[in-house]
Amino acid sequence: MSDPKYAIGIDLGTTHSALSYVDLAASDGEKTAQTVLGIPQLTSPGTVEELPLLPSFLYLPHPDEIAAGELALPWQASGEGPVAGEMARSRGATTPIRLVSSAKSWLCHPGVDRRAAILPNDAPEEISRVSPLEASTRYLAHLRQAWDAAHPDAPFAQQAVTVTIPASFDPAARELTADAARAAGYEGLTLLEEPQAALYSWIQGSEGQWRKAVKPGDIILVVDVGGGTSDFSLIAILERDGVLEPHRVAVGDHILLGGDNMDLALAHLVARKLAANGTQLDAWQLRALTYGCRAGKEALLADAAVAAWPIVVPSRGSKLIGGSIRTELTRDEVVAFIVEGFFPKVEASGRPAVRTRAGLTQLGLPYAQDAAVTKHLAAFLGRQVNATETLEGYAGRQPADATFLHPTAVLFNGGVFKSGLLAQRVMDTINDWLYMEGAEPARMLDGADLDLAVARGAAYYSYVRRGAGVRIRGGTARSYYVAVESSMPAIPGMEPPIQALCVAPFGMEEGGEIELPGQQFGLVVGEPVNFRFFESSTRRQDAIGELLDFWGPDELTELNEIQMTLSPEGRQAGDVVQVKLHALATEAGTLELLAVADDNGQRWKVEFDVRATAAA
Repeated sequence: MSDPKYAIGIDLGTTHSALSYVDLAASDGEKTAQTVLGIPQLTSPGTVEELPLLPSFLYLPHPDEIAAGELALPWQASGEGPVAGEMARSRGATTPIRLVSSAKSWLCHPGVDRRAAILPNDAPEEISRVSPLEASTRYLAHLRQAWDAAHPDAPFAQQAVTVTIPASFDPAARELTADAARAAGYEGLTLLEEPQAALYSWIQGSEGQWRKAVKPGDIILVVDVGGGTSDFSLIAILERDGVLEPHRVAVGDHILLGGDNMDLALAHLVARKLAANGTQLDAWQLRALTYGCRAGKEALLADAAVAAWPIVVPSRGSKLIGGSIRTELTRDEVVAFIVEGFFPKVEASGRPAVRTRAGLTQLGLPYAQDAAVTKHLAAFLGRQVNATETLEGYAGRQPADATFLHPTAVLFNGGVFKSGLLAQRVMDTINDWLYMEGAEPARMLDGADLDLAVARGAAYYSYVRRGAGVRIRGGTARSYYVAVESSMPAIPGMEPPIQALCVAPFGMEEGGEIELPGQQFGLVVGEPVNFRFFESSTRRQDAIGELLDFWGPDELTELNEIQMTLSPEGRQAGDVVQVKLHALATEAGTLELLAVADDNGQRWKVEFDVRATAAA
């Protein structure tokens, strides 16, 4: 690939996607020439507009619903196939059974086959469906095509491109995102965690003034609550040779809790109001109501002068005037329901409630069982109480009896925090926790562009990777392990104990391939072989190749199995090949395990299983 002219950053969001770019020739050091691409998209049949955001929705029209010419785009005169963007979101609000949403959340759902056509998951059988992978591919392809239409002299494939993902994505979800990007025509792709992108955007937007806003010893908490997820990260500010250097030291679990949950909660609130007046809504109407509540929530939380928002629900019958059901959502209802329900003031010792689940459940996303974002945040900071103890310059900064890691600054990201009310509630809650442990209050880092920060930060990161600007250090966000089963005689009622083999330590830097020392495995060629796979966000001292005999209940989390079938390639099916495992954190931001044969150096990639989890 020839030298790129632009560094491109793409926010592949749950509810919106965006593209920002840096002109490499016009940028120098921390001073960058950055722009947001206007994205052509259908806003109604036959109408194309350029908008800064591409709503991450896909509408699957009936073949006779819209004339082909009314779906044309600047790069697609035929105008056929699913529709992405603003028109998909607005049309899907009235015909939700044809609307694909939250594809990003489905992409990381280990309980389904993410390559299978399962969306919309509750659509009738006669409606065609797409896979989470295909939906994500279509959003990414739309952004690439928009770029190429606007920059025919600088083709997308020749630019430096970074796509963002939640910090909590496991290796399988990262690999699927990379697969979607490759299918959309992306070459030389790099993945970046969204909270890091938000901090990069804050750094870039400060034009060098960020060094006056933070100091060595600071711990920045990034709280990112978007449309589909809540993501937490901790970034420590170190000083090396007189230069400030951010280090990412911890990331939270993948929590499906965000604006979508709030919209659905408000829809149920409005549905109860209607039911009290004798109007019952069916599932189709409730889904349409959810989209109406989203618009109401955004308007009412953003502007204190707006006291109420009209809500219109399509009617199934013809007796109602206007063919629809009309009601309203008030600001007082939204504030009480969202603030107290999703951001309650809790103690630092508060933890999310876990309830016993029913034996049978509908196929759907594994949403968080507790809606309190502040409880999930308390749990995250509690788990990471020792996250900085080995960092240079951090010894003794935190009291020995602290029950959670004390942040000194908070950066908000995600559309939910366009409401200053919600950001202030989180700040007040954190500072209450700090006050109770005798710590100084944390300060809010201002200046974040909540809609475009992630895309802007990703573009700046693409630029930084070329040797300019400020780079956040950190490596892999977790440690990863493979289970090794002990060899022992069969004992009735007892399974062989397992050890956990560290295959990728916390902070493993990208681009380096490491052989697991002293470990050999026998793998069967021509037949599938499975490995159990674990991760940890708290065990920072485990070295690659270290075997754990014991671990606490909260230290390791089991993920999907690693599954591989070694091609015989000159061997007999069923032969056992002696191999060693190598770990590689790729430049793209994915994690790979390689099996290398002892006799001839033959290499096989150990694939992370991204298929449906088998029933127990």
